[in-house]
Amino acid sequence: MEIKKALRQFLEYMEIERGRSLKTISNYKRYIERFINFSKIKKTNEITEERVREFRLYLNRQPGVKSNKQNKTTLKKRTQNYHLIALRMFLKWMLKRDIKSLAPDKIELAKTSSRQIDNIGKKELNRMIHVSKKNLRNHAIIQLLFSTGLRVSELCSLNRDLDFSKDEFTIRGKGEKLRIVFLSNEAKISIKNYLNNRTDMDEALFIQEGPNVVKLEEENIPLRLTQRSVERIVKQIAIEAGISKRVTPHTIRHSFATDLLRNGADIRSVQIMLGHSNIATTQIYTHVTNEQLKDIHKKFHSKD
Repeated sequence: MEIKKALRQFLEYMEIERGRSLKTISNYKRYIERFINFSKIKKTNEITEERVREFRLYLNRQPGVKSNKQNKTTLKKRTQNYHLIALRMFLKWMLKRDIKSLAPDKIELAKTSSRQIDNIGKKELNRMIHVSKKNLRNHAIIQLLFSTGLRVSELCSLNRDLDFSKDEFTIRGKGEKLRIVFLSNEAKISIKNYLNNRTDMDEALFIQEGPNVVKLEEENIPLRLTQRSVERIVKQIAIEAGISKRVTPHTIRHSFATDLLRNGADIRSVQIMLGHSNIATTQIYTHVTNEQLKDIHKKFHSKD
């Protein structure tokens, strides 16, 4: 079968039958096309172990992020694996349809080092909450992120017509999967205060602020905050709170998960609240329980 025809059908399958997001589809397309363009194959049966090996070597020699002019790095192993995962999914799809190609189990992922998570302590988070109080919207954003562990994309998708008088609401997350998230009293109060001071009619929960807002509204231009805008807001609050490390909305999501585990929540419950489809993704947070085990060991081991 022609490789481009197979790829088109595969992407349609992922979108329609598997219900993957357009962003995911775009990523699959980019990764697989990179392999196709590199290997110059025309037919599905031209995918071989040798061509995959050459592609892996090519990826491994691609320049990565440069920390400075003297320090050049190669493409991260995790990024290399994204290409291989997409290609393997493509091969699995072909195998199910009896399309002649390479067996998907011939592709092994590169070994990666344990994922390190960015985190901030409770004191640092409290400083951010305190600093954010000077702006009702920003305070509501910080409180909501920490109360729910929402992804920034999920937060930006929220509309103001949610019933925030309740302690929970349903969010549609990655892969269009629904899950329930829970609101703290502080989050509910901060959101109500913010909404009570809104004078616009925009449907979005969090919107732009500033002198141009009235003009934008008159021209029926949506005011909804973008993910990048929320990232800038969180970054600025962290700077004002005297935090030197890089802080993003995802950092607060990490702090949400860490806080749950430190207070006795089990990893399965945390997985559900974060909306992880695979518990292995949630297990990056087990460093928290490992630290607790170390403290227990010091406290109780070899005591006479």
